[in-house]
Amino acid sequence: MKLSARVTTLDLAEPFTISRGTTEKTEVVYVEIEQEGETGYGEATPIDRYDQTAESALAFVDEHAEALGDDPWALEEIESELPPEQFAARAGIDAALHDLQGKLAGIPVWRLLGLRRVGPPTSWTIWLGDPDDMARRAEAVGDRFKRLKLKLGGGDGLDLERVRAVHGVTELPLMVDVNEWWSLDEALEALPQLAELGVEYCEQPLRAGDPEGPRLKERSPLPIYVDEDCHVAADVPACAQRAHGVNIKLAKSGGIREAIRIAHVARALGLGVMLGCMNESGLAVAAGAQVASLCDHVDLDGNLLLRHDPWPGVELVDGVQLPSESPGLGVREAVPDPR
Repeated sequence: MKLSARVTTLDLAEPFTISRGTTEKTEVVYVEIEQEGETGYGEATPIDRYDQTAESALAFVDEHAEALGDDPWALEEIESELPPEQFAARAGIDAALHDLQGKLAGIPVWRLLGLRRVGPPTSWTIWLGDPDDMARRAEAVGDRFKRLKLKLGGGDGLDLERVRAVHGVTELPLMVDVNEWWSLDEALEALPQLAELGVEYCEQPLRAGDPEGPRLKERSPLPIYVDEDCHVAADVPACAQRAHGVNIKLAKSGGIREAIRIAHVARALGLGVMLGCMNESGLAVAAGAQVASLCDHVDLDGNLLLRHDPWPGVELVDGVQLPSESPGLGVREAVPDPR
């Protein structure tokens, strides 16, 4: 197999703000694997929270090109040859291999995996802003999406006002994501009030590894889902001590195979399962959509936040991000944005 990769920049339609800062563009790495006249594609979306960059992902792909061998079906052997540290790069390689397999077999990846095509509706992210601004953006969603996820962690004492403002303009179900920004006391004060507003769950209220996590789980009136605490399947038992569910992201787990492992371990421990994404193109979102049916909650709107999605193929239907019925991941590289 021939492996190659390249870096590209994705521009967001609007600045995207969370508790850790504001993003206007993101660098990703496109991975290509060729064999038997077919090419599989994958996307590596490095996460700076974990000190990963497009350059480090590209270097990983280049360094381990020989580890792929000649058999695209030997996933267990290939995986064992790839060091675990660069999760995003591994996810790009994993997606490209699955895309190649599907194309060689002539079937979509979700069918290759024996999974259902349709998963839960995706939430639409209302990024962090002042309460009135978040309410305006929530009101503008209309009926395109069935669920809203609100980014909190403003550090200004207005997080509850943000939720109240959005709650006042929409009847859509609400979830909140704090991105590690609350203390235990802040969480214990906020969560009962969020429950009264009908919020369905709270994602990562405390810093990853916070020793107060088990205490918060015990006292929270809302389900707690952890994101930054959960990378791979081996993390899930510890997450069960501090949360009611886990958020899977291919870019921090290493790809489709590990995502499936996480989902099964979480189910065995009685945890809820959520599927998330980064600010990424339809290529990465397509890889996630293949396993969405394993999850209770889905947050796959990354490609919809871009000014121009260079990899169309995932279809938003009644709020659900549907993977294609075409072979592989079912996406194709589009003509570059003329602007």
